[in-house]
Amino acid sequence: MDKPVPIIPIRDGIVFPNTESVLTFGRPKSLAALELSFSQERIVCFVLQKNARLNDPGPSDIFTTGTLCRIERMIKTDGEINAQVRGLSRVKIKSFHQNTNFLLGHVEELSDQTIDAPEVKALSNHITNEFRKAMNLGKAVDFLVFMNIMSENTPSQLADLVASVLDIKPIQKQELLETIDVKERLEKIAEYLSKELKVLELEKKIATKTQERFEKGAREVMLRERLKTIEKELGESDEDQEIRELLMKIKEAKMPVDIEEKARKEVKKLAQMTQFNPEAGYIRNYLEWLIDLPWSKESENNVDIKSAEKILNDDHFGLKDAKERITEYLAVHKLAGKMKGPILCFVGPPGVGKTSIGKSIARALGREFVKVSLGGIRDEAEIRGHRRTYVGALPGRIIQGIKDAKTKNPVFMLDEIDKVGTDFRGDPSSALLEALDPEQNHLFSDHYLEVPFDLSDVMFITTANVLYTIPPALRDRLEVINFAGYTHDEKFRIAKDFLVKKQMENHGLSGKHVQLTDGAIKYVIEHYTREAGVRNLERQIAALFRKVAKHIAEGKKKKIKIDDKSVSKLLGPIKVRSTLIEEKDETGMATGLAWTEAGGDVLFIEVALMPGKGQLIMTGQLGDVMKESCTAALSYIRARS
Repeated sequence: MDKPVPIIPIRDGIVFPNTESVLTFGRPKSLAALELSFSQERIVCFVLQKNARLNDPGPSDIFTTGTLCRIERMIKTDGEINAQVRGLSRVKIKSFHQNTNFLLGHVEELSDQTIDAPEVKALSNHITNEFRKAMNLGKAVDFLVFMNIMSENTPSQLADLVASVLDIKPIQKQELLETIDVKERLEKIAEYLSKELKVLELEKKIATKTQERFEKGAREVMLRERLKTIEKELGESDEDQEIRELLMKIKEAKMPVDIEEKARKEVKKLAQMTQFNPEAGYIRNYLEWLIDLPWSKESENNVDIKSAEKILNDDHFGLKDAKERITEYLAVHKLAGKMKGPILCFVGPPGVGKTSIGKSIARALGREFVKVSLGGIRDEAEIRGHRRTYVGALPGRIIQGIKDAKTKNPVFMLDEIDKVGTDFRGDPSSALLEALDPEQNHLFSDHYLEVPFDLSDVMFITTANVLYTIPPALRDRLEVINFAGYTHDEKFRIAKDFLVKKQMENHGLSGKHVQLTDGAIKYVIEHYTREAGVRNLERQIAALFRKVAKHIAEGKKKKIKIDDKSVSKLLGPIKVRSTLIEEKDETGMATGLAWTEAGGDVLFIEVALMPGKGQLIMTGQLGDVMKESCTAALSYIRARS
C-alpha cells in the first residue's frame, strides 16, 4: 500500500485473513490509532508483540508479519474500546513512520503460494474430517465458524479459518501466519490438529470414566437406600442391628442416669444419619468411649496389713520410713472404708524405688495398677482431653488410664509430676488440681466426654525428684513421703538378693556359669557407682554378666568366678575414688562436708596468704552458704588476731 496505515501491537492474539474477531484495547496509543482509523478508511494492521509484558512496544518489539484488517464495528467503554475486526490479507511491514501518538508504517501484501495438487486437496479433506471429530469430542467453537469451515473449499482460506480456532500458543499461530506456502501451512495445521485431537480424546475418556464412577456411586447409594428401606420393613437392617447393640451395651455399662440419657440421645442422632455422613464416625467413637469406661466395675478392696507389709518387704529392701507411712495409710483406709484421704507423693532421687513401690501397693490392695508419665507435658488437653470439635480428638490421659484399667478404683500413679511444664496451650498442673482434689474429683469433667466421671475411688500416687518445681496449689494437696538414698550396706543387700538374680536370668546364666562374690559386689558399689538409687549398680552388674556370657558362648570357659580383683579387668579402671581425711591437720587447709543425693562427701579448703589489700578471693563454683562460711571464718580470725 502506498499510504501508511496504523500499526497496532497485540499482546497475545493473532487475526487471520478471512476471519472475524472481537478485540479489546486499552493502551493510549492503541485507542488513538483505532479512533483515527475508524474516522477515515477503517484500515489497520495488527501485529503480535514479541514480549506480551511490554506496555509500550516499539518497532523492534513486534513481528514484521501481520494482518491487514478492517474495523467493522467499535464500542467505547470506560477507558477501553471493543472492536469487531475482519482480517483482509497477510502483510509485511516495510518501513515505519515517525508519529507522536502511535506507530505508522508502509506494508506490503503477501500473496499465498498455492499449487493445484492432489496433496493439497487431500490435506484439506483430512483437516475437515479431523476438525469434525474434534467438534464431536467437545471442542468449543462457535457454530457459525464450524459451518464456515465445513463449507470452505479454498485450501488457503480453510487453513486460516482452522488456524484461528486452534488451541496453540500465539508464537505458533504467528508461524502459521508467516507461512506463505499453502501446502506447508496445511501440513502444520494437520499436525497441530492431530495433537489437539489426542488431548480431546484423552479428556473425553477421563470424563467418561469419571461420569461412570459417579453414576456407579449414585446407583450404589440409591440401591443401598432401597435395600435399607426393605430391611427396615423386614426388621433385618444392619444399621438397626448396630443401634440395638449400642443400646444394649449402654444398658449393660450401668452408667449414671443422666449420662445414660445423653448416650441414648447420641445413639438416636446416629440412627438418623446415613453411613456416608463423616459425623457418624465421630459419634460412634464417642459412644465406644462412654461404653468402655468402668462406670460401675471396681476391684474388691482386700486390705490385709500383714500381707501388705510382707509384699512391701519382699519387693523392696530398706525404705523403712516410707513403708511405715504407707502401711499407716492402708490401715486407716481399711478402718474408714471409703474415705477422702490425702494424695501420696513419693519424693526422692532417681532409682530409689518410687515407681516400683506403687506397683507393690496395688498388689497389696488387689487393685489394677495404671501409670502415666507426666514428664515434659505442656498441653492441658493431655490431662483434660480435647473437645470433640477437633479432628482426631481423644480423652485426656487420666480417662484413658481408667479405661485401660477396666475398673473405677485402680492405683493410679502420676509419674514425674515435678516435670510438668506450661506454655501457650495451658497449664497441665491446673488441670491436675481437679483430678487430685478429694473435694472435687467425684465430678471430674473431661473435655472430650463432656460428662462427669467419679474419680473418688481412685488411689492416686504421684512421684517427684524434687518438690520446689511443683506449683504450691498442687503441692498443698499432696501427702509427701520422702525416699532417702540407699546406704552401701542396703545397696549390697539389694544387689545380692534382687539385682544379681534378675540379671543372671536376663543373660541366660545360672550358678553353674558364674559366681559373683560378696567382695566383688562391694567393690562395684564403692568404685563404679555413686548414686542414691541402684540403677547404675544394676547396669554395672549387667555389664559383668555380658562379659561372662561372651566367654561362655565362645567356649573359652565353662564357669567364671568374679571377685574384687577381677572386676577391674572386666569393667576397666575404677570410676569413683573416695577422699580420705588427713590424719594430721595441716596449716592453711580445712576439711568441709558436702551433701549430695548419693550421700555425704568431704572436700578440702585450702588458703594461700599473699601481700595485698586484705581482700578475700574465693575460687571454684561455691554456693552462697560456702561463701558465707568463708567470710565468717575470716571475720573470726580477724576478731581473734
